[in-house]
Amino acid sequence: MGGLITFGLILVYGGGVWKFWNGFRRTSFNGAFTNKLRLAILWPFLLAYSKSYRQNFRKALKG
Repeated sequence: MGGLITFGLILVYGGGVWKFWNGFRRTSFNGAFTNKLRLAILWPFLLAYSKSYRQNFRKALKG
């Protein structure tokens, strides 16, 4: 059962990275590759603690 939960969390995390990466051009963030990579990898933490990131994350997911 624990393996299934872990697999589900990995899928959600990977899906968030994928969606943010593909919609990054719709955000107001600097388009440098390292910035894009950092913001995509840290999305769960930033989504929880940054209002500005939440707004831009929503922009990235719309499409």
